[in-house]
Amino acid sequence: MKTKFSVCLLLLCLALPAENVELNVVHRIKNEAFQSSKVMDHVFYLTDVHGPRLAGSPGYKAAADWVVATAKEWGLENVKLEKWGEVGRGWSHSRFAAHIVAPVEIPLIGFPLAWTPGTNGPVIGDAVLAPIRNEADFAKYKGTLKGKIVLLEGARDLQVRTTADSQRYTEAELAERAKAPDPALRSPFGMPFPRPGGPQPSPQFREMMEARQFRTKLGQLLKEEGVLAVISPGQRGDMGTVFAASGGSRDLKDPLPPPSIALAVEHYNRIVRLLEKKMPVKLEVDVRVRIEEKPVDGFNVIAELRGDRKKDELVMIGAHLDSWHGGTGATDDAAGCAVMMEAMRILKKLGLKTDRTVRMALWDAEEQGLLGSRAYVKEHFADRETMALKRDHAKLSGYFNFDNGSGKIRGVYLQGNDMMRPVFEAWLAPFKDLGATTITIANTSGTDHLGFDAVGLPGFQFIQDPLDYSTRTHHSNMDVYERIQPGDLMQASAIIASIVYHAATRPELLPRKPVPMPPPKPEPKKEDPKKT
Repeated sequence: MKTKFSVCLLLLCLALPAENVELNVVHRIKNEAFQSSKVMDHVFYLTDVHGPRLAGSPGYKAAADWVVATAKEWGLENVKLEKWGEVGRGWSHSRFAAHIVAPVEIPLIGFPLAWTPGTNGPVIGDAVLAPIRNEADFAKYKGTLKGKIVLLEGARDLQVRTTADSQRYTEAELAERAKAPDPALRSPFGMPFPRPGGPQPSPQFREMMEARQFRTKLGQLLKEEGVLAVISPGQRGDMGTVFAASGGSRDLKDPLPPPSIALAVEHYNRIVRLLEKKMPVKLEVDVRVRIEEKPVDGFNVIAELRGDRKKDELVMIGAHLDSWHGGTGATDDAAGCAVMMEAMRILKKLGLKTDRTVRMALWDAEEQGLLGSRAYVKEHFADRETMALKRDHAKLSGYFNFDNGSGKIRGVYLQGNDMMRPVFEAWLAPFKDLGATTITIANTSGTDHLGFDAVGLPGFQFIQDPLDYSTRTHHSNMDVYERIQPGDLMQASAIIASIVYHAATRPELLPRKPVPMPPPKPEPKKEDPKKT
């Protein structure tokens, strides 16, 4: 009986169609990606020429226009800027300088926070330490801050680091990552923001919202008090690396705070120590920004390679074009945009014909909550709130995203779609010697594939070597061209070009998970019988 069962199982396995991989095509793709790569040229234009690319800024629009012009030059089709909605305030900065002018004279490392105003020329004022931690502290400083430059926090401790800033995954770490999580600990991955009547918001989300509300109130207090500028240390980092993002709101309904900057923690701590020793400190700050107090439109960048027999069906690839502004947005995410552009260039250069249309989308406002990609999914595929499906929902085979720095591809997250395991195993097999070996059932969060996955479409993000993404570059002033690893992006370009080709020529659409139910609607409020 056991022998018969084994024979039946073997016959069943043999009856399953093997995933086709055209090794001659893979060879040609590798040769073009490694011998004639243009990926670092793309990075150069997206960073040194058109970086940073904050959503709604002139830098973002210039980068988008460059992508459109380049894609048209290659002969891609349906190349356009597609409006998705409004970013809100437009903001960009063109000058930053900060100095201690007394008791010593030294320049300071830092940059202005997004959606905060400039200083209207250099301003000099006394530094004052005002650690306002809650609204109860407001009264302590009322009437004392006019004409001051305010430091909002005490000195930040720097821990001695015993690990390297940059790392690649070891085989043991990849093996651990490939393990399925404990089923008892797993929960369905949903949208990062709570919905009425849906799952309750996490403590972290509530804390974030409370912090945002407090920041708005604090900004108003400081503005009313007439402070010259507000200074804070970078959120983390050391050795001159400053991690920071916004200090104000892009929402036109929210008032602007005073000019606000983040400093390198070593320089910030020096000022705090001087003040704690009762030594007066004078600072000079000069910040020049451009703010548009009117709605600024947001645009995604779209380009296609038209398919043949099944040209109405789609395979999509993407990365986010917007960035924060401390650096030039190199690893977050010019790297991903450059890889996706290079994959499209390779397929076009080699003249590879596909049955399905391949569409590249470079997304806007990912850093503000995946706004560009979520709006695109809602417009073209499905509304997550109602799960009303659009016509193209049935025609998208899959979406592939690249947004975890410039590290090489080591595998892929299945997003709970185990039906894709044998497909990716076959597709990644020709790249085993390049380190792409790991497939995990796990979800990964925080980037643009989530909007697709949330409406039941196959959407995937790759496992990448971390390098110094979280330790040096992610949302910091060190997110610049020099942090890019050329060989890693060449490897990623070859893998994605190959995956795209095989997805677009595969006889069937990629297997997908069941379409999710819409989130529960909030229960109607019950009237208080005492009031009726």
